[in-house]
Amino acid sequence: MPAWLLRGLGMAVLHGAAATVLAKIAVLHPTDSTVSSSIVVALLIGAAALWSAVDAWLRHTDLGRTWFIAALLAGVVSAPLTVIGKAVFVDQTGVSALGEALTGGAAFTALMVLIPAGLGMFVGGRLDPPGTGSKKTKTAGKTPSVEEPTGSGESA
Repeated sequence: MPAWLLRGLGMAVLHGAAATVLAKIAVLHPTDSTVSSSIVVALLIGAAALWSAVDAWLRHTDLGRTWFIAALLAGVVSAPLTVIGKAVFVDQTGVSALGEALTGGAAFTALMVLIPAGLGMFVGGRLDPPGTGSKKTKTAGKTPSVEEPTGSGESA
């Protein structure tokens, strides 16, 4: 299975479930929707950033393309999942909401995956890969010997 497929579908399910939960909270507790939406957005950003940081830390190949395709897939797949989730659990949303979800909602979801994933790849790429920490501790106590250059070009 391609790496982008797993990441894209995982992010799509996460975003679809989050949108459904936020819609349910907005219906049941309209005054609490600001705090809950802030928490959910932070969790969604953290999930994409953490997953991509771990990928970069483990030195997976071709991460930029993987996360770009995953973000596009997450945007497109999360749209019908959101409409289905709202139709089943919130307010019987109809097929008429699918157009808006596939345009603005999909674009927003793709950006909500792509931007944190880029940040996570940047941070994860700066971390030492697993297995290299032991090499540094072995040589940490030793001072490397520096040799003087010979033949500096000056004659004595």
